[in-house]
Formats: sequence, C-alpha cells, structure tokens
Amino acid sequence: MAVETLTSVPALGTIYAKAALSSLPGVPGPRPAGDLPERTLRLTGHRIDRHDLLEYERTCGFTNSDVLPHTYPHVVGFPLQMLIMTAGDFPLSAMGMVHVENVITVHREIRFDEELDITVAAQNLRAHPKGRVVDLVTEVDVAGERVWEGRSTYLARGSGDAEADRGEQPPSIPTGPAAAKWSLPGDLGRTYGLVSGDVNPIHMSALTAKAMGFPKAIAHGMWTYARTLAAIGPVTNGPGTSHVWFKKPVLLPGKVDFVIDKDDRDGSVVAGLRSSRRPATEHLVLTLS
Repeated sequence: MAVETLTSVPALGTIYAKAALSSLPGVPGPRPAGDLPERTLRLTGHRIDRHDLLEYERTCGFTNSDVLPHTYPHVVGFPLQMLIMTAGDFPLSAMGMVHVENVITVHREIRFDEELDITVAAQNLRAHPKGRVVDLVTEVDVAGERVWEGRSTYLARGSGDAEADRGEQPPSIPTGPAAAKWSLPGDLGRTYGLVSGDVNPIHMSALTAKAMGFPKAIAHGMWTYARTLAAIGPVTNGPGTSHVWFKKPVLLPGKVDFVIDKDDRDGSVVAGLRSSRRPATEHLVLTLS
C-alpha cells in the first residue's frame, strides 16, 4: 500500500469546497463501484496547539487539561480522512456519506506537547442494508509507540443488501430520568466548526443545511460524542475504549437529555442522548469500558 507523508494538517474548508464542486451536476463523480484506493496518509511530527486544545475542551464540556480528551486525536486525523474520501479514485461520494459509528481506544494518556505521528487509511468497504459502508482507520504513535486508534464508519446511502451484516448493534439507551438536560444553541455548529475545523455545510446554518437535505443545521456527531464523554466524568481521562452509535441527528437549536447507566461490577458505562420531547428520539448510544 502506497504511503503518502504530509507535513501539515490540510485545511478542511478547502477539502469541503472541492467535494461540493465535484458533486455538482455535470461534474464527473467517483467511480460508481470499485475497490478502495491503495493509499495510506501519514502526518509526522505533529504538535498540538495548546490554545486550540483548551478551546476544544471548553466547547465540548471537558475540564481544561494538557492531556488530550479521548476524541481530540480524531479532530487532527479527520482532515486526512477527508483527503482520502474526496480523492477521484474513492468509490463513494463524500458529500453524501453519513457518520454512523465510531470506536476509539486510548492506550495511554497523551499530552499536548508530545509529537504525534498520525496514519489514516480506508478499509473494509462492504454492503449494508441501506447502501454501502466503509471504515476510516486512524492510528496515532508517539516515538514509535501506539497510543491511540480510532475507527470511523460511514454510510453511503443507496441500493443496499437486505441480507447484509449490520455489524455490532448498540445496547438499549438507558431509561429513567435524565442525569442532565442541555439546551443547544443554533450557532453550536459554527462554534464547534471553529475549534475543530469541520465546516461541513450541514452544521453551519439552516440555509446551508437545507441545501443538503436537512430541515435545520445539525450538531456535529463528534461534538455529541465528546460532550457525552465529558459528562461521564474523569473516568474518560485515562486509557479505555469507547464505542458510539449515531442514531438520529440533533437539530439546532434543540434540547437533549443526557442519560447514563453505570455497571458497578466491571466499571463499564452505557450513556446516551435523547430528545427532551415525548416520545423521545434517540440520538446517540455510547459504551465505555
């Protein structure tokens, strides 16, 4: 597999603009059916800007710390994911894909002042009942030591296979009263976009979201993931694995309930977000071990 080395994080705004232009009528799109490109992107010697980290922590509800939250390396690796998914040889249209699942494993604490080597590749293109899904796998090393890895699963809607394997299914969202109730402002997508660099139009405003088929702007899935981890508490600071399933988007502005159930026997956690209205819509289910 060819490895392409980068020396800086590519700008997501430019990548999204390219993807939007390629989706216009009359512009040749990606090949309709094909194999994943044999390409790995590698960003070497990357250093985290401490100011950017603190702004991210504040926006997502984490306590300010020099230790990276579980979800922060995804923010650094996501532009590399988008570079792969918007290339001409990628068999799916990036602008039509939906982030449906994510798994993150943290092997040890990572400080902001450590140099990160980040590797991203697309893997396991497969059939799904609602279209096709693909995994973007991100790995982070420090001085040759694997310290973090994540798998982001994206769905390209289309003609699916009703018999296709749906993969691991989420547990039931915890029931009972909410542990917290959050009112999410209409500009949350823009606020998170500024600190993460993810300026996908579906998050920026109602106008740009409607152009992409949504009734309103929607919250970033990775913000809901991070905010849920922050609400679980200090246990998310150290090594561990979190697995999240994104079920329904959170429309902005909106109100959501945070619910949680802890297993005192093994310390595992199941948490979720649901709408405050009745009947409640389930937005997210997360397990932490």
